[in-house]
Amino acid sequence: MPSDAVLYQAAALCLTYPDDDLIARLPLLREAAPQLRQFTDHAAVTPLPDLAAHYVEVFDLRNRHSLYLSWWHDGDTRRRGMSLVRFKDVYRRHGLEFSGEELPDFLPAVLEFTARTGDTGLLTEHRTGLERLRTRLGACGTPYAGVLDAVCAALPAAHPGARR
Repeated sequence: MPSDAVLYQAAALCLTYPDDDLIARLPLLREAAPQLRQFTDHAAVTPLPDLAAHYVEVFDLRNRHSLYLSWWHDGDTRRRGMSLVRFKDVYRRHGLEFSGEELPDFLPAVLEFTARTGDTGLLTEHRTGLERLRTRLGACGTPYAGVLDAVCAALPAAHPGARR
């Protein structure tokens, strides 16, 4: 896996709800993706219940830090349904079927897809939303901001058709 693919996969793991599996993988994540060290160092010294509570506080209580990429462009409108179908179509074109519990625009799922396929199109298309999320996470001082910093830094420049 090229280094950006490793970063995207590691970031996907960091941005999912923290559990024992994440804690067990922290040494590997720290070694494989040093760009995520701010988060992995924090997660390594934070008790799992506190880490989980912080995740819920940051990502689950309000849309202000939504991990759903189409939300940043479409909000809670009918238009979002078509965006979700488009995510699934992109996955299918790469021979993958989305069957997760989350919606197909869930950032960790998109990061995993990018790591597996090398296709950064969905991320660059939604770069504006990623940058807004990155800025908001930085403003609230969460270690998750470092994960978004690393993801955004690794992305190629947005293409002209990117969503605004």
